[in-house]
Amino acid sequence: MAVALSILDLAPIAPGRSARESLAASVELARAAERSGYTRVWYAEHHNMPTIASSATSVVIGHVAEHTDTIRLGAGGIMLPNHSPLVIAEQFGTLETLFPGRIDLGLGRAPGTDRETMRAIRRDATSADTFPQDVLELQAYLKGESRIPGVQSVPVPEGEVPLYLLGSSLFGAQLAARLGLPYAFASHFAPDALFEAVAAYREEFRPSEQLAAPYVIAGANVFAAESREQAEAQRETAYRNRARAFISRGGPGREYTDAEIDAFLHSSGGRQLTAMTKYTATGTAEDVRAYLEDFAAKVRADELITAHYAQEVPDRIRSVELTAKALIR
Repeated sequence: MAVALSILDLAPIAPGRSARESLAASVELARAAERSGYTRVWYAEHHNMPTIASSATSVVIGHVAEHTDTIRLGAGGIMLPNHSPLVIAEQFGTLETLFPGRIDLGLGRAPGTDRETMRAIRRDATSADTFPQDVLELQAYLKGESRIPGVQSVPVPEGEVPLYLLGSSLFGAQLAARLGLPYAFASHFAPDALFEAVAAYREEFRPSEQLAAPYVIAGANVFAAESREQAEAQRETAYRNRARAFISRGGPGREYTDAEIDAFLHSSGGRQLTAMTKYTATGTAEDVRAYLEDFAAKVRADELITAHYAQEVPDRIRSVELTAKALIR
């Protein structure tokens, strides 16, 4: 396959498992990705989600970087309106200083959480309005420059921390095009505007110091196993768990049976949740290869970032390995 292949790791906390176990699994997943030839592994900032352990995203990146050798690691992404650009520049300048040539910084403008948690983060509801200016401020700090007189970020990395803009709408696509940055579309959970956004990005792209031509990353979910039946069972379990997490988002509730979850997924509300995982490759290595090659060709993606959601860590790692074996030449 001509496109690059990467991984988005949400550091999922499986039922009955601890966050410590989840983060240990993330290390093993990154090691498997490194052995298998993937380009990068990204971690996403989410808050108040008991099933995701990557809320302190820069800390997770540093931990995984300490236990790997060559693979690029980064944020996919940091929700910049939750932070000051200076603090993020300090964090990622430090990461690049410690792990030169290996750190990426993907940026999004969503809160990555619910309204009450936004308040707990002390996020101003209007902070997303300054996202374009905040990206430029952050970019300047990482170059050893500043848009605020007398303020600098320390340490300034000796190498580049490349920026990527993440999105699921025309806004992110158009901003990435205007700033001349790579664009990553979150089609692994928000598929609706994929083709429209990518088309707008390519049409409106302006070359920049970082990037001479458009660069598109598209997300897809993957369940690869030795047999199609195994992969389908893993997908069923993972998406049932996802539905349970969605239903219980407001706090602890009663346990739902598989039959109840399946009934929900066939309801109007559940069908909307199911539609979010429209782009999912499931089956053997060859099944996954055929799906992802077709998906990449239709999107004209330069890179695919794959999310492997199998509940059991050995199954997740095997999915990573099988996908690489089928697609990385």
